[in-house]
Amino acid sequence: MSVIVPTITTDSPEVYKDQMGKIRQFSLRVHIDVSDGVFAPTKLTPPEKIWWPEGMEVDIHMMVVKPSDYMDTLLKLKPSMVIFHFEVEEDLPSLMGILKQSGIKAGLAVMRSTFPGHKPDTVHQADHIMLFSGELGKQGGKASLMQLEKVRMLTTLNGDADIGWDGGINMENAFTISKGGVEVLNVGHAIMGTQSPDVAYRSLTEEINKSGIF
Repeated sequence: MSVIVPTITTDSPEVYKDQMGKIRQFSLRVHIDVSDGVFAPTKLTPPEKIWWPEGMEVDIHMMVVKPSDYMDTLLKLKPSMVIFHFEVEEDLPSLMGILKQSGIKAGLAVMRSTFPGHKPDTVHQADHIMLFSGELGKQGGKASLMQLEKVRMLTTLNGDADIGWDGGINMENAFTISKGGVEVLNVGHAIMGTQSPDVAYRSLTEEINKSGIF
């Protein structure tokens, strides 16, 4: 069964507080974007400024060049999951192993142009693999449904990992993405960019759970 997870993408403490306050009213899980301004063109809320209400399940998406620089902070925060980008030039299997030893799930984000098959050991280490179809550091954008072709390859390499999606999800494509094998749909603008985020969240949840022919 697929789930909708609201996303926070901001560099403003005020916006962060406002969005977290809204999200906690209708979702027990949140996806928080972090960017160093190098891997992605804009800086977002740094890990040391991240917080969340007690009882929430938190996924932190690290759009950074050197994940190792942030490990101490991430281990202290102890979110449910940390997602590193497959494309960074570091020893990701080792970093992911450290997370897992601390009881934190290890995720991988795979960008549109990336072929993950050339590093099977890295893919195999992941608890979660997220197809990234958005624009780094921004919400909105257009989902490239061609990325669904990677789902079968990723599940062949690592059948135990959840498959996620980030970028351009809306009411027009959420059903197709979920039925394409994606279990976690991270949604930013289509929820937080609306007048009633709670209504948008419920509508998307109903959409991916409807009966239909695919």
